[in-house]
This record gives sequence, structure tokens and C-alpha cells, in this order.
Amino acid sequence: MGTEGLRWETLEALKNSPKGKLKYSPDWIEKGEDILAGCKEVTSLSPISGAILKRLSPRHLLKNCSLGSPIRDTSLATSEDVPVSSSVPISPHHILTSPISQSTSLPPATTDNDDMVRSFSCLIYFAELSLRQELQDRLVATVASRELEQLKRFEEFMELKQRQEYQTMRDMMEKETQESLGRQEKLKEEHRHRMKILNLRLREAEQQRLREAELEKQRLVEGRERLRALNAIQEEVLQLNQLLEPSSATQTGLTLDHTSYITRGNQLCSQVSEVVRTTAEGQFPSVEDMTVAERALQEMRSLLRAMQEEMAQAQERKKKEQEEEEERKKQADLKALQEEQKKNAALSAKEKARKQGLQTRAEDSTLKWYKELQDVASQCAQAFEDLNNPKDMQTKKLKMELQKAATIPVSQISSISGSQLKEIFDKIDKLLSGRQIVSGGKSVSTSQHPHGLEFVSYKLAEKFVKQGEEEVASHHEAAFPIAVVASGVWELHPKVGDLILAHLHKKCPYAVPHYPPMKDGTTMEEYQKILGYRVDDSGVEGQDSFLKRMSGMIRLYAAIIQLRWPHSNKQVPDPHGLNHGWRWLAQMLNMEPLADVTATLLFDFLEVCGNALLKQYQAQFWKLMLLIRDEYFPRTPQSCAVGSGDRTGDLQLVP
Repeated sequence: MGTEGLRWETLEALKNSPKGKLKYSPDWIEKGEDILAGCKEVTSLSPISGAILKRLSPRHLLKNCSLGSPIRDTSLATSEDVPVSSSVPISPHHILTSPISQSTSLPPATTDNDDMVRSFSCLIYFAELSLRQELQDRLVATVASRELEQLKRFEEFMELKQRQEYQTMRDMMEKETQESLGRQEKLKEEHRHRMKILNLRLREAEQQRLREAELEKQRLVEGRERLRALNAIQEEVLQLNQLLEPSSATQTGLTLDHTSYITRGNQLCSQVSEVVRTTAEGQFPSVEDMTVAERALQEMRSLLRAMQEEMAQAQERKKKEQEEEEERKKQADLKALQEEQKKNAALSAKEKARKQGLQTRAEDSTLKWYKELQDVASQCAQAFEDLNNPKDMQTKKLKMELQKAATIPVSQISSISGSQLKEIFDKIDKLLSGRQIVSGGKSVSTSQHPHGLEFVSYKLAEKFVKQGEEEVASHHEAAFPIAVVASGVWELHPKVGDLILAHLHKKCPYAVPHYPPMKDGTTMEEYQKILGYRVDDSGVEGQDSFLKRMSGMIRLYAAIIQLRWPHSNKQVPDPHGLNHGWRWLAQMLNMEPLADVTATLLFDFLEVCGNALLKQYQAQFWKLMLLIRDEYFPRTPQSCAVGSGDRTGDLQLVP
């Protein structure tokens, strides 16, 4: 009992010692706490603890226990050896697992022995703690190494997972980016498509607007043209209505009832006035209105034509009644007298030619007429000198517009003009009458300048002659349409006819006929210009070109003297008819023939109007042809017999 009580005291002392207050917990490793975390003081050992610990180290104890030798420490004994254990083997497991309070194998307790036991117990306790600490350190190191490896694997796994998530997120972002780009591209394509459709619609709208504007402009132009045409129709209807008055019938002593014509004429005037009245409020006449007006004009013309025919028939009947008796009495005597006069005239012409020879210059009356026409042309040119040489742009522009208005219609006349001749003639007639016409899309009138009429008349006559010089020279059939328009203009505007003759005589003096003599001091080039040759820097034109131009102008002149405008007043005498052609032919045969020129011009003249002269003069014409064949051709120079200008052999005098 004493020993057991001593043990409890020892244990109580150890428990109360600073070292004994250390707390031990088997959960230190799991909790990750330090074993000595509760030690507040630094544990100290005695100076001899080193040797004891060396002897009592786990390896040493295990070694001694395995050999069965007792544990001894000579350094701890003072006078005698103290056996610690001789019969109980000590193993590390036993040391660690056996309780410290168990001391069955210890010797009986003494005072010194108790201290040694306590020290030994402490040493065993600390050895156990050291072993446990070493095992714990190994275990911690193993666990730490394993955990470190697991941590590395976990970090690698997390890094892999993070990379996968990043790659997944990147793929998703790329997919979303591609989808977004696709949507953007689709939106852009839809936007471009919508813009294309919008631009197409805008373009179509603009084109529609331009078409509507063009149609509106065309409608206005056509409306103005119809309005001008309606005014012209009204003016002509009123003029024709005045011709229906019975003044002309009373002058001739005829007693005809024109009441029906006058009544119908007034009705037509009222009808046209009604159409004009409907358009007086700023509106343009419609196509139906123009049809009504034109129908009224045609009916008025037909009415006047019927009245004139009735008057002509009445006059003819009255004339026949008055002359019927005289005609029966004087017809035979008059015919015999005419035949005798014609024979005497032909014989006198032959005798005069045989006795005196042919002339080398024109007659005085012919030269006087020639000079008068040239003076008229010169005075006309001087009158519009300020317009011909304008000083400001406005006048220059007006000059160009008037010149185009005068020359373009004449240029449009050709052998295939057909129904266009009436339109061309009306346009020229309006221009010379001072009314406005449309030329080149612009309205122009001779009233825009004080000398506009003189300028247009001069340029128009010049253009007619130029057409004969160029167009007729190349295409002989073009002489007739040009001549018929010129004849109609000549009849309504005699001044233009005089200017046509003046220009014709200046370019072709053989149309007078006139052979200009060479005056003193005149150079050869100037004289050739007077004869009609073209002279420029390259020299004088060839004989073939000269004869071709002269031929064209003579053909035009021959066509003018035999043609009349079909819509003219037949009661008015022809201003330049076949009597002038007979005069020209007679005077031409009274002059000495020129080489090439005379034969060429005679052929062209007779080819164009020979048939008309034959119908008019009949037997006298055949006598003239016989005179040409028997007496005039033998006097022709021999150079006419050959060469490009000789066409006299083409004349066939068929009785």
C-alpha cells in the first residue's frame, strides 16, 4: 500500500508540476494542432538527462529489449547498481501503450528511488512523446506529401476545368460572335436590299416625275401650237368670209344670189368663234376643238371654191353669150391674120440674122431690166445692214434665228417631199406675212426687227437659187418641187420673186440672157467671177463643175416659169409665166452661141419646159426648133461638138 500511495503522490506531483500540466489529445493530428501548444513554460531537463535519454532512446531500448539484457545506468547510481528491469522486455509499442503508473517490475520504493522513478517516468514519457512526435511528423509529412500531391492534382484538375470552361466560354463567345456577325451580315444584306428597293423606287418616282413634267411641257407646247393654229384658222375663215361678199359679183355685172353662201359662211364663222371663246379663259384648245375648227375651215374653203366656180361659170356663160356672135364672124379672119403675122415674123427674123448676123450682147430693154433687179437686191441688202452685222448678242441671236427660219424649210424640199410641200409653203408664207412660226423649238417672227422682212426675203431668195445650184444640179428631178414652192411664194410675195431673179442673174448671167463683156482694168479672175465661175485660193473651178452648176440654175428657172402653186388663185395672172420662157429662148437664139455653155443651157431649158412651150405656142415652137437645127447649130463653135459639155446631139426634133 505504501508503494502504491507513493506512486499516486508521484503522479500527483507530476500532475501539479508545470510539465504535468501539459495536455494531451489524440485528436491533435486530425485537428492539425501542435503537441506542445499548451506548454506555457519551456521544459527543462537535468544535466544528466542527456545520458539517460541516450540510453532510453526508442532504438536503444528496442535493441536492449530484443537481447534480454537489463537496463543499467552507471552514471545514475551512487553506491550501487540499480536494476531497472531484468525480466520484462521493453518494446516501443509497450512503451507507448503501457501506462506509466504501472510499476510492478520496479524495485521497492525508496526516497532516492522515488526520485529516480519519477525522473525515469518523465524520461519514458518524453521518450514516448518524442517517438509519437517523430511518428506524427512522419505521418504529417506523408499526409502533407499526399495532400500536396492531391492539391497539385486538384490544382491541375481545377486548371484543366478552368481551361475547359475558358475554352467552352471562348467557343460560346466565338459561336455567339459568328452568329452575331451572321446576323449583322444578314441585317446589312437586308438593309442593302431595302436601300436598293428604295433607290429603285426613288429612281422610278423621279423618272415618273420627269415623264410627267415632259408630258406637261409637251402638252403646253402642243396646246400653244394648237392655239396659234386656231387663231390662224379663225383669221383665214374671217378672210374667206369677206370674199363671200357680193361686191365682186356686182363689179362684173352678174346678178347671182349668194345668200346661201353668206349664211353658211356666217354660221361657220360663229362656229369657229365659239371654239375660240371656250379657250379664251386661259385654256388650250383640245384636239376635238381643232378638228371642229379645221372642218369648218375646209368647209369654208369648199364654200368659197363652189361660189367662185359658180361665178366663173356664170361669167363664162355670159362671155360666151357676148362673144358667140363675134367669134363666128371673126374666127376665120383672125386665124388667117395670125398665121400671116407669124410667118412674116419668122421670115423677118431669118432675114435679119442672114443680113446683120447674130448679136453679141443683150438688148437694151433686157439690160435695163437686169440692172433694175440688181439695184433692188442692193437696196434690200443695205436696208438690213444693221441686222446683217449686229453689234449686240441679242441682235446676233435674232439674226441667226431668222436666217434658220428662212433657209431650213427650203432645204427640206426635195424630190420626195410629197405632202410636206404644203406645210413648208405655209411656214414660209407665215414667216413672210409677219406671223410667228416655230423654228428650232423657238418662236420667231419678222416683226421682231424693223428690217426683219427684208432680211428674210433676201436670204430666202438666195437659198432658192442655191438649191438650184447644188440640189437641182445633182438631182434634176428636184427642180419641180422647189420651183412650185418658189412660184407660190413669188405669187403671194412679188418682192421675193424679184430677189430670186436678181440672185439668179448674178450667179448665172446666161439666165438673162447676158454675156458680160470684159472691161478695161478687169483681171481675168474677176471677169471669170462675173461670168459665173467660182474662184478661190486653189484657182478657178473646172469647166465640168461650172456647166453642172449653170445647168442646175437654168433647170430651176425653166421649172418656175411653167409651174404654179396648185392652191393659188387661178384668176390672178402668173407673175413669171411661159411668156418669159419664150422671151428667153428667142433672145438666146438671137445671140452668138458660146462654146459649151449655149448648147448645154439650151438642152436643159428645153428638156424641162419644152413640152409646156409646145402646148402654148404649138406650130411656132416647131418653127423655132427647125431654126435651131438648120441655122443655129451650124453657127455653134466646133468645141461644142465633142467634150463633156456637148449634149446637143440629145435634142430630137420630131415633127
